[in-house]
Amino acid sequence: MIGYIAHRFLIMIPTLIGISLITFIIIQLPPGDFLTTMIAECEAQGESSCADQIEIYRQEYGLDKPVWQQYIIWVTDLLQGDMGVSFEYGKPVNEVIGESLWLTIIVAGSTIIFTWVMAFPIGVYSATHQYSWGDHGLTLIGFLGLATPNFLLALVLLFLANVWFGTSVGGLMDPRYLDQPWSWGKFVSVLEHLWIPVVVIGTSGTAGLIRRLRANLLDELQKQYVVTARAKGLHPGKALVKYPLRMALNPFIADIGNLLPQVISGAVIVSVVLSLPTTGPILLRALQTQDMFLAGSFLMCLAVLTVIGVLISDLLLAVLDPRIRLAGGSSH
Repeated sequence: MIGYIAHRFLIMIPTLIGISLITFIIIQLPPGDFLTTMIAECEAQGESSCADQIEIYRQEYGLDKPVWQQYIIWVTDLLQGDMGVSFEYGKPVNEVIGESLWLTIIVAGSTIIFTWVMAFPIGVYSATHQYSWGDHGLTLIGFLGLATPNFLLALVLLFLANVWFGTSVGGLMDPRYLDQPWSWGKFVSVLEHLWIPVVVIGTSGTAGLIRRLRANLLDELQKQYVVTARAKGLHPGKALVKYPLRMALNPFIADIGNLLPQVISGAVIVSVVLSLPTTGPILLRALQTQDMFLAGSFLMCLAVLTVIGVLISDLLLAVLDPRIRLAGGSSH
């Protein structure tokens, strides 16, 4: 186990280097940069002194150097914990992300819990009551959940809330708590608004997990060891929980590799539609404005979390499913 973990960590190094290189190249591909856009805006407004100040910024942040030198400087700063400065917000990237990070974690964490709590019992029921009316009904709901885009559901919810109740369901708290320190009233306000984005974002994920859990569990229930256990008189509940259900949980564990970056990025389009103050719209805005330090550092954080999440899911799968081996080779 220790050797496997050490080997995976060694593989992570070139993987992250490759991701950082691709990320930097993609960010540099569009013509110009954020400062170029600022110069164009200043010229449109008839200001001439702005260009000199922007050129000072370009030299200060090394944007006048060759691309390969910019990449080395950026990666070196990242390794030292310095994510750079956001041009648009005018402050360090750490502060820009940190302001909305906690709200993103609350939304994503609640969505993950909602998804698992809903998908687990429904998936088990559908598999153990195959082709029943309940199974057909839940299957229909699952397909509707998979087919409905999250942003469309958010738009429908906004419209219905406005027409039926005359209220807006956007945001994560009452406007009076914006930019205010955390208090009990602000926490309660977040809880009151939280269920809307959780339901919207978690719908498709719940439907997908239900279908995968049902398919995996049905496959396990038809295997010989389950038939033998039932023939020997083992209680149906125990025969279900001891091995088949445990093996069918693999999709839940395998999704950890995707869950960790989701905790940080959030559902970008849904966050924009519902006006959620999470990190997703910040990333979208950074990509649109070519705020390279903010966008690049953000994407690298997502890459690191993805690699770590895949490692955690692989280790947990090996513990959960004895058929999975960390090392190659056949066992005798």
